[in-house]
Formats: sequence, C-alpha cells, structure tokens
Amino acid sequence: MTILTPPTGRPHNGRTARRLLGTLVVAGALAGMAARAGAEQGVSLFKIITVRDEIVVGVGPQDAAALGGSDVTAVGRALKGGGELTIWQYVVRKAPDGELEQAPARRISIIGNDSLRVEPYATPLRVIAPK
Repeated sequence: MTILTPPTGRPHNGRTARRLLGTLVVAGALAGMAARAGAEQGVSLFKIITVRDEIVVGVGPQDAAALGGSDVTAVGRALKGGGELTIWQYVVRKAPDGELEQAPARRISIIGNDSLRVEPYATPLRVIAPK
C-alpha cells in the first residue's frame, strides 16, 4: 500500500488514514441503517405549508396506492386534481421506551388551495406506521 503525500508536503501518517477510513465506514453504516429504517416502515412524511400554518402528514402503503405514489408529486397531484385529500397527520410523541418518535395522531382532510405547498419532510426520529 502506497501512502500519498498531501499537497502540504507533509507525509500522511497511518493513523490519519485509518481514522478517515473508520469515519467513512461508520458514516456508511449509519446511512444504510437510516435507509433500511425508512424502507421498513413504508411511510413517507411530508410537510404541508399554507399561509396560516404547517403540518406534517404521512403517506403509508395504503394511501400511496390510492394516490398513485408516495412522493411529493403524487400528493400535489391528488390535491390539485381532487381538491381534497384525507391523510394521517403526524406528531412527535414519547414512545414507551422513552425515545421520541413521529407517530400518526389523526386522520385529517386537506382541501387544495392555491397558496398551499407540499415538501418532503425528513426526520431523525423513528416513524410509526398507522394501524
């Protein structure tokens, strides 16, 4: 294995290279776990923003089938085309194990409006699928 000399002219030491490799491995593992967690739960979260307020909603597998997808475009089209969308509102709550989680609170109806915006919503919290 050849250790390259950085542009500063000082040689790399093995410890720096190992630290960098370790950091990359940990980052990759965390990214993989996050992707698996989102895929396992099957719920896509979105923020609905109006002139007055904003809420977080979730599209589960059943809702996605009715909408024709679980991306921001499908939600926007459903609101634009149908004018109304019944969907789960999500809130942050404390789980029985003490950790915070995004959980479905209630079914709500959103009425399409010209001053409405839909954005994907990312959360570091565990997302609970509706029952």
